[in-house]
Amino acid sequence: FLAVTEDLVRRRAEHNNCEIFSLEEISLHQQEIEKLEYLDKWCRDLKILYLQNNLIPKIENVGKLKKLEYLNVALNNIERIENLEGCEELKKLDLTANFIGELSSIETLKHNIHLKELFLVGNPCTEFEGYRQFVVATLHQLKCLDSKEIERSERIQALQNYPEVKQKIREQEQAYLLQRAREKEEAQRRMQERKDKKQNQMESKIGFHSQDSLQDKENHQAAGDGEQEMWKTVEDDEEDRRFWEEPTPYTPESRLETHRYVEEKRRAKDNIRESKKKEKPLWTLVTAEGKVLNVNVPKLHFSLKDDEENNQIILDLAIYRHLDTSLLEVDIQPTYIRVLVKGKPFQLVLPEEVKPDSSSAKRSQTTGHLVVNMPKAKEIILAKQKVSTSIKHSDCNTPQKNARSGQVEKLEVDPSKYSFPDVTKIIQEKERVGQGPIRLQPGKVTETKKSDADFENNEDV
Repeated sequence: FLAVTEDLVRRRAEHNNCEIFSLEEISLHQQEIEKLEYLDKWCRDLKILYLQNNLIPKIENVGKLKKLEYLNVALNNIERIENLEGCEELKKLDLTANFIGELSSIETLKHNIHLKELFLVGNPCTEFEGYRQFVVATLHQLKCLDSKEIERSERIQALQNYPEVKQKIREQEQAYLLQRAREKEEAQRRMQERKDKKQNQMESKIGFHSQDSLQDKENHQAAGDGEQEMWKTVEDDEEDRRFWEEPTPYTPESRLETHRYVEEKRRAKDNIRESKKKEKPLWTLVTAEGKVLNVNVPKLHFSLKDDEENNQIILDLAIYRHLDTSLLEVDIQPTYIRVLVKGKPFQLVLPEEVKPDSSSAKRSQTTGHLVVNMPKAKEIILAKQKVSTSIKHSDCNTPQKNARSGQVEKLEVDPSKYSFPDVTKIIQEKERVGQGPIRLQPGKVTETKKSDADFENNEDV
């Protein structure tokens, strides 16, 4: 059965910052509650309690709510009035459309001296002869019954006829209780029949499957899945038709049975839906031969740009503006890029190999687009070629850029050269080639050679 839980109460106490101890009003209607409990411990200050349209069979665990002024338990399975003596401030009680046939149980409400309004419309007891007179004569404090005000003359007349009316009510009440006993037996029998029927169906299905061979099963699954689903649908429709067209008395048992049947059908549909989701075939992103495919399941616009100046490839993917970034997964490989958008793959084969470790992905805050920058893997070779060609030409700006990029690549390839002495070594290598300032050195050497005759070679100097 479904009971009142602390989580449910906190969720329904949003107007009180989810605090339940100081709660004065709470609405727990249409929550399929089958047992009423814990409220008298958690919410001692409750003044208004809405519990209509549930499956509550008994009024209980509300007797300690001394501040409770209004209790609404309409459209439930309550059969008698009880356990409300402790609700000292109770002013209004709504029991509309329940199954109260034990009308004498209203005598327990004599202790609720502040009770002014009572609603019993739609209960079996309202069909009793002398129903209104009995209630008016029993509850002297009552001002209004079933939305109709009680006149002073009506109360006087009801009190005069009270002994006779009370006797009639007792007799009708006994007859109703006998009827209820028969209805309970009938409901028990129907429930047992339904259980036996389900058991037989399960056994027949198990026997059918056990008789089939593995090959027959495979053939059946390959060729008859559609027919089997159609047969199941027809069978379910037939069962639904029989259930809803079968005449049954309106009782707490039939109402509970209807609820359980609807809930069972809903769960079965949810299970089928979940199984279909699990059985959904995965998208083919890589063929059996290992070929990567271009895939655009989310159907997004995109552009792929070759940025030669910065030697990188840029992907601009038009992600939905209001899609949360946590729903995106970016996977960059040397030859392709894959982006999962809410689980749907976008995959694109790249024209050149890229460096996944040096790549970056950014999201635009205005358009929502995803921009992925992927440096090319052949950047070092391209940089050297550009350096060599730039030296031949007379353009001064381009060699500096290319040389700078070439040095960066050398630093990335060989970290041991990342120091100032490396620069001097580079200059020395150029000096050995005989370019640039090296031409000045032979002049100095010749001068020293010429002056050998005039000066003495002092090793200390």
